[in-house]
Amino acid sequence: MPPTRHVLQCLENTLLPIESDRSPTTPPGPLTKRPPMIAQPQPRFQPAAWQQALADAVSNPLELLRMLEVDPMEAGIRPLLGSAFRQRVPRSFVARMRKGDPGDPLLRQVLPLAAEDEVTPGYLTDPVGDLNAEAVPGVLHKYSGRVLFIATGACAVHCRYCFRRHFPYGDSHAATDRWTQALAYLSGDTSITEVILSGGDPLSLTDARLAELSARLDAIPHLRRLRLHTRLPVVLPERVDESLTGWLAASRLKPVIVIHANHCNEIDAAVGMAMRRLRDAGVMLLNQSVLLKGVNDDVVALAGLSEALIDNGVLPYYLHQLDPVQGAAHFAVSDATARRLVTALRDRLPGYLVPRLVREIPGAPAKQPLERAG
Repeated sequence: MPPTRHVLQCLENTLLPIESDRSPTTPPGPLTKRPPMIAQPQPRFQPAAWQQALADAVSNPLELLRMLEVDPMEAGIRPLLGSAFRQRVPRSFVARMRKGDPGDPLLRQVLPLAAEDEVTPGYLTDPVGDLNAEAVPGVLHKYSGRVLFIATGACAVHCRYCFRRHFPYGDSHAATDRWTQALAYLSGDTSITEVILSGGDPLSLTDARLAELSARLDAIPHLRRLRLHTRLPVVLPERVDESLTGWLAASRLKPVIVIHANHCNEIDAAVGMAMRRLRDAGVMLLNQSVLLKGVNDDVVALAGLSEALIDNGVLPYYLHQLDPVQGAAHFAVSDATARRLVTALRDRLPGYLVPRLVREIPGAPAKQPLERAG
């Protein structure tokens, strides 16, 4: 099968005088006037480059379509305006989309469509049972030996298939009391060896807050690993700066970052550089994807993604079946199709490049493999 134009684009993307202010040495005489005191301007807070880019994200679906030279009337698409789950997408991510292509796989992930308002039986507001797994506010204890730490509700990009698009972050947030309850819970359970920072996206927080949290986690002796689930290094690679890599490298805990890319067009030279900086800081890099109709539901797209990931030092980890969250049913791919795709991937790629096909089932002790029929 010849490569699609989207996969071909993946390959292109990855080839990638100071005046003295000292006082006079002789004090002024009685007839000498002192120079007037000049108020010095107070230093202003200067946001980091990634924060400026985040503030400039595109929030209007019609603006996004105009930037891509897509006429919704001609393309036959119905963008959703005024959604409670607003559009948010950084401009650097928009720059990787194909102009004039309403079916661009990156555009489909972030453009709100009228289909999100359709109520689909079996699709829920809490599809993976997060609320039932909450031990204390913001700490989800689903699996043995590890807990999920809801660090923030903010994200750099609002993926339209997000399984937490209805999550009550105002009530379930680990930082509401400066992490006091969350840290006490972790300290009190010696079976926990790994903390997973999630959200939202934990890298939406400043490095000062993350470094403070990391230091407090370091002080819990039975913890061994700190894992971050994040999309920012992909959609906003400038987030991976010296400040971030500095506190990661300084932590006692082994850092693991699971990025989230669904298509190889997401991985350009800037993302590759961000991955290199993280590897140089001693971070283990994995990727998890979601199988999405019209985005990556063909073997050429999935193979291209795995190749682009490993070229940038990231190991394909999970390929998730869509969590049945209300508003995302139009992305669903059948289990039978998913299994055929993974079989075709295994025939085409070395085993270490084939992600595990899984689904999260509320109450199950781990992600459930779906590669066998049943």
